[in-house]
Amino acid sequence: MELNIPKTVSWENGKLFFLDQTKLPGEVYIEEQTSIEQVWDSIKKLKIRGAPAIGIAAAYGLAIGARQAVKDDSSNFLQKLEQLAQYLDSSRPTAVNLKWALKRMLLVAKSLGETDAQKICKALEVEAIKIHNEDRVLCHKIGENGKDLIKQGMGILTHCNAGALAVSELGTALSPIYLAHLSGSKFKVYADETRPLLQGARLTAWELDQAGVDVTLITDNMAASMMGQGLINMVIVGADRVAANGDVANKIGTFGLAIMARYFNIPFYVACPGSTIDLATTSGSQIEIEERGADEVCHFGSTRTAPKGIKVRNPAFDVTPHELVTALITEQGLFNYPYANKIQEVHS
Repeated sequence: MELNIPKTVSWENGKLFFLDQTKLPGEVYIEEQTSIEQVWDSIKKLKIRGAPAIGIAAAYGLAIGARQAVKDDSSNFLQKLEQLAQYLDSSRPTAVNLKWALKRMLLVAKSLGETDAQKICKALEVEAIKIHNEDRVLCHKIGENGKDLIKQGMGILTHCNAGALAVSELGTALSPIYLAHLSGSKFKVYADETRPLLQGARLTAWELDQAGVDVTLITDNMAASMMGQGLINMVIVGADRVAANGDVANKIGTFGLAIMARYFNIPFYVACPGSTIDLATTSGSQIEIEERGADEVCHFGSTRTAPKGIKVRNPAFDVTPHELVTALITEQGLFNYPYANKIQEVHS
């Protein structure tokens, strides 16, 4: 049994391609990325999204930018790479994988010193491919470490999209679901639509359906009712950043689900790779939360749904306190609450 899901990031013969997620589920459109500016724009506009996928995209984007910089002028090359990395890092502030990948790429470049710029470009391409391949491996490990949590006949709620579209393949939150599905286990997944951009409806419901998983789409404000009816036995979400104390930044609405899950005594799991854990951030209160434009809230597609000129708040993420998280599912294993000491032990 195989999963019928297109790759969100592809590197083919030195060319970079993104699956444009803004067009899903209506159209599967693969777009070549020919410049660092285009990569920045794709990340900013959510054509490419999901913390691990953003990191992979940025790594390839820096490799493309380096290639162009060599053609234009190879003098002060390392300084130019620093500037290009800062530029890519400015595309979205909350997901730590973006900064992590760019820092790793720069360390590779600096390790070569003032060597031939072409040699550095090649090393950057190799490192980006390495980051991409490592993500595939760790996504499988997250799935292996979490799949036994999924029991026959369960109802599982997920929020936003932390599936194959958000990473190299399989996903973080959806990786245990996919591996359990591939093993023949029967269960139901409920996907929150995830306002205002409907990543759960457009992306998660779409990719689970493509893979043959039993999925039901619900609106965000149905979650408590579904829990109260006993239809939800587990919540599993991804993360864009995990602070050193275990606080979790994820798509807006995650905090509310964690509170509901605690009320109904439902386990609440967060699946993420080690690169999402940020030891430099002490707690969730220090995480910068991206505030996006008002149009996303005031429109449903191209149709205006709010009065012109109305004041709007549109934070893209919220922070769930660590005490509401039953466990982290990582490539290193299952970290049960309280897990702050385990985070420090594994990632220091």
